Amino acid sequence: MTSYLAKTIIPALVLTTLASPAFADAIDGNWCHTDGRRFMIRGPEIVTPNGTRLQGDYDRHGFRYMPAAPEPGAGQAVVMTLANENTVYLQRGEAVSTAPPEVWVRCSPSISVLEGSRRL
Repeated sequence: MTSYLAKTIIPALVLTTLASPAFADAIDGNWCHTDGRRFMIRGPEIVTPNGTRLQGDYDRHGFRYMPAAPEPGAGQAVVMTLANENTVYLQRGEAVSTAPPEVWVRCSPSISVLEGSRRL
């Protein structure tokens, strides 16, 4: 029985684990809002919805940056918190706000990304 486990069941369990989908547990990535705005986070760098590249305070589950003019909300901190793998909450300002946060979701892969994956 031990050799059956070692040769059959254990490798099957390992392969099943490796084949499981990976869930993003970090704020890194491309984020979209229902109004068409987008931003991208890669470590401590953000590309804002206006296309400005800035450095911010990166945490695996959060991001904070200070936009400068001509960005909307210039001089007011933007704080983002990863709610789950596909949702980020965004708030402006340092003080605790009673306003609901903006809700952003992971962007769907673009057509060009999907087309490129067909060639692999």
